[in-house]
Amino acid sequence: MFTLGRGLGLSPFRREWLAKDIMAGVVLTTLLVPQGMAYAELAGLPPITGLYTSIMCLLGYAAFGPSRILVLGPDSSLGPMIAATILPLVAAKGDAKRAVALASVLALMVAVIMIVAAVAKLGFIADLISKPTMVGYMNGLALTILVGQLPKLFGFKIDAEGLIREFIAFVKGLANGEAVAAAAAVGIAGIVLILVLQRWLPKIPAVLIMVVLAIAATSVFDLASHGVSLVGVLPRGFPPFTIPSVGLSDLGPLFAGALGIALVSLADTISTASAFAARTGQEIHGNQEMIGIGVANLAAGLFQGFPVSTSGSRTAVAERAGAKTQFTGVTGAVLITLMIVLVPGLFRNLPQPALAAVVITASLSLADIPATVRLWRQRKTEFGLSIAAFLGVAVLGVLPGIAIAVGLSILNVFRRAWWPYDTELGRVGGLAGYHDVTMHPEAEHLPGLVIYRFDAPLIFANAKRFRDEVRRLASQEPKPVWIVIAAEPMTDVDTTASDVLEELDEALNAQGISLVFAELKDPVREKIQRYGLTRTIDPRHFFPTIESAVTAFRQQSGSDWSADTSQPGESAEPSQPATS
Repeated sequence: MFTLGRGLGLSPFRREWLAKDIMAGVVLTTLLVPQGMAYAELAGLPPITGLYTSIMCLLGYAAFGPSRILVLGPDSSLGPMIAATILPLVAAKGDAKRAVALASVLALMVAVIMIVAAVAKLGFIADLISKPTMVGYMNGLALTILVGQLPKLFGFKIDAEGLIREFIAFVKGLANGEAVAAAAAVGIAGIVLILVLQRWLPKIPAVLIMVVLAIAATSVFDLASHGVSLVGVLPRGFPPFTIPSVGLSDLGPLFAGALGIALVSLADTISTASAFAARTGQEIHGNQEMIGIGVANLAAGLFQGFPVSTSGSRTAVAERAGAKTQFTGVTGAVLITLMIVLVPGLFRNLPQPALAAVVITASLSLADIPATVRLWRQRKTEFGLSIAAFLGVAVLGVLPGIAIAVGLSILNVFRRAWWPYDTELGRVGGLAGYHDVTMHPEAEHLPGLVIYRFDAPLIFANAKRFRDEVRRLASQEPKPVWIVIAAEPMTDVDTTASDVLEELDEALNAQGISLVFAELKDPVREKIQRYGLTRTIDPRHFFPTIESAVTAFRQQSGSDWSADTSQPGESAEPSQPATS
């Protein structure tokens, strides 16, 4: 075995893998070319920029990315975000050169964000978007892409922004007879063909077959004379190294878009890399993945490209084709380069509606309706979060939608800490331990003793709720003598909660009620001691287990359980309380 680029992220390479990687690279290229051009147009950029981007990001990730077969490139989920960021900054009549410069700066910003975050070991940021909100965001994104591509699919243009206005403009265009019949036929046939092949013949390159047939149809039926727009001859040659230049006033909006793109790209890459690594026994290194994504975006941005992400579909194609290392991506980059240098007119007769068909079928793969239905059946709260994220994208737009998705994910975490599950515990005949009385209404209570569990760290946001619930338990009849807090779920007690506990304990002591803790973790117990809470809370009222607290109470009060519900294995000897 010998190693290519050890230390630069290339996987160890075996000679017997070379033929497999080259063949997989050839197969992958047949998907990279049409998708690259289609996703460039989705981002509001010339088709050739999609090929420039594909070449450079493949080479950049091959050098620094940790995954053996992960394929990066222009992505359908990033296209609308790129367009939403750069198109408002482009001149009203549309300046392709300015759009490319803005997109390249956007890629460079994403690269800087990724690399800085990797150095700071912030790979966990990908977890800021929960699965339900990500599902809702992707569903909204899929609908946005679909509606945005409909006019192109039917061969006409609209002047509208936003999902609702675009859909209304599309319907008006159809009603006014603006649709081109030949374009609609090519586009709809392309969608049907791709979906049928993907469903029934998944090993066949569906997109390539559709593209070849669409090009053939152009020649056979002279589609151009019937009003169908064609891609035309691509610019010959490879772009030079270019440092893009934009105005200072553009940097703020670009940076805001770059943050959202970086977050979505990272989350998508981590999830895709995890899925494929599980099949090959690899480990995922989040920070190294960020380096790989950052370098891929850096390379794209310096050669007239735009931001990139991982593609699950292209990675799956590479894997099925036998890819073993990133040499597959390198092969794809070389083949695309040869194409634009030697035969730039290869796709000149490709109909624009065929590219719309590629984008629309990709958007359908973004949507996850079964997951949405599952959320509805399993957890209505998270279904609501998913729908809110969906509406955020659909109504407010792609960039506000990602902000809403992140915000909802964070708020959901906060909500769980603010309103955690809590319950009383009791003893159930035939079951060892102490159990939730909500699930076991028949649970027995020891007279004078209440066992209360609060399933969250005790912090400023929930301390008063904890206090109010303990007060409620203290006021019930018959009045308890001990309130035992089953504290195993309490992983923290902050200073605000400490003050609340001190006031609560003093109030309970005045009523002749003791606040007792069982199963409190040692680090949390040390914090309580550091806060000085043992001035009011008796140090003897900290017990290692609930059982030892119950035994101590029984020993002190003389209370006893009913004879017919004695627990198996209960010790006859009382446990000694833990002391500070």
